[in-house]
Amino acid sequence: MTKHKTGTREEWLGARLALLEAEKRLMRQSDELARQRQELPWVRIDKEYLLETEEGSASLADLFQGRSQLFVYHFMFGYGYRLTDERQGCTGCSLIADHFDCVIPHLNGRDITLVCESIAPLQELQDYKQQMGWRFPWVSSLGSDFKYDFGAAFTEEQQRDGADYNYQHVDRAEPQKEGMSVFALQDGAVYHTYSTYARGTEVFMGVYRFLDLAPRGRNENGLEFPQAWWRRHDEYGNR
Repeated sequence: MTKHKTGTREEWLGARLALLEAEKRLMRQSDELARQRQELPWVRIDKEYLLETEEGSASLADLFQGRSQLFVYHFMFGYGYRLTDERQGCTGCSLIADHFDCVIPHLNGRDITLVCESIAPLQELQDYKQQMGWRFPWVSSLGSDFKYDFGAAFTEEQQRDGADYNYQHVDRAEPQKEGMSVFALQDGAVYHTYSTYARGTEVFMGVYRFLDLAPRGRNENGLEFPQAWWRRHDEYGNR
């Protein structure tokens, strides 16, 4: 016997129509937030960053690959959830990255480039990328201030004394955190337009949109912590 409330089709339809109105309100609120996000002032970046790509050293402007907009996902490597000696890419970041290859052609068609960056030797990133079967561009920011300047990595001093993460002070910062930073290229100059961290990156996890439609939702009650179910895509086993 199900423990969930049951009812007639008429009762279901009445409740569904009420929920539809709430869903429409949320959608309109989301549209308004997107508008406000696009109205944020752009901040020109004059600092030079050199990152390592498969083609060699590249500036931040080079990463646009001829387009006018750039997404950079700050992928935690060598730090994060469920690391092993063979797999140093964070499991949560890996879950997010699983969504990138399928969306990149559509982003490219809208004048947007998406890349990942990590503080690690490029060869290690390429090896992990091959393990996971990914194709998206992944660059190394090792030796650069890039990840630190955009709020996704923290120095030993910041880890000890505290720092700002996700636009608020934390007493003890972790070495790395997940995040997405967005940039625009205009008249040869690069501008920082937006960054999001923590649960702000959940929007890139399309799997959650499916789970939120499921009868049991995310079904995370009783877990050690909500994300304890995360695995790399080839680690779930047969179910």
